[in-house]
Amino acid sequence: MKTRTLGQSGPTISAVGYGAMSLTDFYGPADDAHGPRVLDACVEMGLDHLDTSNVYGMGRSETVIGNWLKSRGGDCPVTIASKAGITRDPEHRFNNSPEHLAQCLDESLTRLGVEALDLYYIHRRDPRFEIEEVTETMAGFVKAGKIKAIGFSEIAPSSLRRAHAVHPIAAVQSEYSLSTRAPEMGLVQTCAELGTSLVAFSPVGRALLTDRPHSAASVLHMPFLTENPRFMEPNLSVNLQYNAKFRALAADMGVAAATLAVAWVLHRDDSVIAIPGTRNIDHLKELADGGSLDLTADDIARIEAVLPVGWAHGDRYSAAQWVGPERYS
Repeated sequence: MKTRTLGQSGPTISAVGYGAMSLTDFYGPADDAHGPRVLDACVEMGLDHLDTSNVYGMGRSETVIGNWLKSRGGDCPVTIASKAGITRDPEHRFNNSPEHLAQCLDESLTRLGVEALDLYYIHRRDPRFEIEEVTETMAGFVKAGKIKAIGFSEIAPSSLRRAHAVHPIAAVQSEYSLSTRAPEMGLVQTCAELGTSLVAFSPVGRALLTDRPHSAASVLHMPFLTENPRFMEPNLSVNLQYNAKFRALAADMGVAAATLAVAWVLHRDDSVIAIPGTRNIDHLKELADGGSLDLTADDIARIEAVLPVGWAHGDRYSAAQWVGPERYS
């Protein structure tokens, strides 16, 4: 397993972490009893960074992780990142106020059963607060010893620079994969320049870059995907045709498609950390294997011949899903 430094001077962690949204019902019903087995498998496979949020199952993901840590007798073999800033308030969907963030942080620490988070993200920016002000709030949590590092999710390179001028930003989380390459329009470069980790979520394109892509029938059971342009017809059928080509290439190279997809995103820059999610332990192994696979220039050329820049049909978000993330390209 390749390793990465989390931020400018943080701990050394596995290049592949685990996206713990998968411990909830986001992609279909989840069994809390199965969660600890998945987390145990993460440790066994060398995945030592867990990424969660207070809104994943409205605290459910954090609770599963906290109970798992408790069952280990206090042993914490992983670094833990969580997030706050998304609310259920229809008038203010995002809240970056000091009071709200402080309350959410205390609640997350309680659910997780830890004294401090290794990384705490602003999940979405609240337009009522300048990013410098929000960064000052987060810096206060660092000073208080409640978090060790600051992150932002789905922000533009320009916002990263503004925040970084106030306090070092350890990580920016963004969707990044062979099917979503917008971060190459400035975010990859800015993260590398500032020493900020680029934490890539959905590195296998919500299964479009795996050997088991979602069918039109399976999408019907996943509310988020039923509204996502890439999983709506006619886009889905075309994207599945590209998936078939990628699967054939991966098979020819002797690896699983998910392994190849994760290896590709890690190859882009040493600042990149991938956080795929799954509840299937066999699939988890395929994802973890991407952290050990080295790709040659010829390998990259073959991949991009099959999946050229811009191949994916449909936007990565619907109009409603785009509320919150910052567009910059």
